[in-house]
Amino acid sequence: MLDKLKELEDEARGKIEEANSLDELKEVKVLYLGKKGRLTALLRSLGSAPPEDRPVIGKKANALRQELEQAIERKEKSMHDEQKKGKWEQERIDVTLPGRPASPGQKHPLTMINDEIKEIFLGLGFQVAHGPDIESEYYNFEALNIPADHPARDMQDSFYITPQFLLRTHTSPVQIRAMEKRAPKLPVRVIAPGKVYRRDDDATHSPMFHQVEGLAVDRDITFADLKGTLLLFAREMFGADQKIRLRPSFFPFTEPSAEVDISCIMCGGEGCRVCSETGWLEILGAGMVHPRVLQIAGYNPREVTGFAFGMGVERIAMLKYGIGDLRLFFSNDLRFLKQFS
Repeated sequence: MLDKLKELEDEARGKIEEANSLDELKEVKVLYLGKKGRLTALLRSLGSAPPEDRPVIGKKANALRQELEQAIERKEKSMHDEQKKGKWEQERIDVTLPGRPASPGQKHPLTMINDEIKEIFLGLGFQVAHGPDIESEYYNFEALNIPADHPARDMQDSFYITPQFLLRTHTSPVQIRAMEKRAPKLPVRVIAPGKVYRRDDDATHSPMFHQVEGLAVDRDITFADLKGTLLLFAREMFGADQKIRLRPSFFPFTEPSAEVDISCIMCGGEGCRVCSETGWLEILGAGMVHPRVLQIAGYNPREVTGFAFGMGVERIAMLKYGIGDLRLFFSNDLRFLKQFS
């Protein structure tokens, strides 16, 4: 058995020296020192040795185990040191190279458009109002004249958190909150910028996007006031020669309602591929505040009127900058973002 122990020692030391990787070294350790390893098996067979030889064999076997463990540790440390040295050689810094200046930060194009929209309406006497991203069904639907059985709810695939709360599908709830806070005081002139959420995702839609909605409530407000406000906005945003067109539409919270188009910024209204040869591009929806919405918010619809509008910030940015895919705004591609510096 002593001969077998000597043979096993020579074999194990040779395997340790031949190991060229940490994985190979681990295999050697398992082969000789593992639970089913060769040295472990030899120790377990010690009972078959003559009684007078057992103490000597056991002592030498345990000593060999310690020596092999130390040899493996030394080899492992040597391999780790070599890896660190190689990595350092690859990653070391050449201090003689000239410095690389840090690129200055800049505003995201959506932030730029959002700020521009706010500046235009602040100049018209509107105030900025904010509301929660997580809304109740009451503010997101019911207070906007969209009861539970109303088919208009099917137009907005929502992200529900509980049966009563959801991620808001528009910033219109902020308008209700603003009226409730001020009622029955007049006038009310607010814009509500913020994120909104719908289950939609393609080149022109995103599950999360940005809206700016506006509301004006006072005595004797007419549809002409709405048209004049939106015409001024279009000219401030897209150029002094812009024209707008209002087409009849439907929104539960406004009556009458309209889709608002601007003359095509690519062809000036002559007709092109971008505007499908119509000369017009849709930018937002608007209308006169529904009497029921005024009443819910605490105003007497016999005494006051109002108008409301809503636009997608991404839509405005795509038109102004000529961007064909909305997903570029959220891809964090610096090649795209640096164009707006």
